[in-house]
Amino acid sequence: MNTEKTIEYSTPSLMRRFAAMVYDSLLIIAISILYGAIMAGINVAIKGAPVTGERITWGMFGVVVFIGWIFTIGLFFCYFWHKSGQTLGMKTWRMKIVNNDNLNHPSYSQCVVRFLCAPFSLCLLGAGYWLMYTNAERQTLHDKISKTRTLLLSKENK
Repeated sequence: MNTEKTIEYSTPSLMRRFAAMVYDSLLIIAISILYGAIMAGINVAIKGAPVTGERITWGMFGVVVFIGWIFTIGLFFCYFWHKSGQTLGMKTWRMKIVNNDNLNHPSYSQCVVRFLCAPFSLCLLGAGYWLMYTNAERQTLHDKISKTRTLLLSKENK
């Protein structure tokens, strides 16, 4: 007798994935504004306030701020993907990221790989996303590389 439980799931459409990206981009904009305000405050505290009408100059500090901004965005995605498999946009559109092997939440290393590879999926008119139509598992480029899978949840499991 086979006691192994069969798990059935479906994958979200490309439009559903892009809709979740739009929702998440609104959160990223808010996080970016907050991050920029904090960094501008630190810059003013270190260099002093600019003369009225002048812009804040960043110098080499600008590179550090940019790297910190990318890190902050990555931290946002990796934290939520690892914690619950979903960002707020994904939760709204009933999608979840899982480990390809055991359907658990992805590890932090999988989340980092996914975050770093996702922008490349958008390059060349979203070629990495169109890849989902060429394989039976309907995985995008960053799904395949990070060994994760994006599932469409039923309305009850939202």
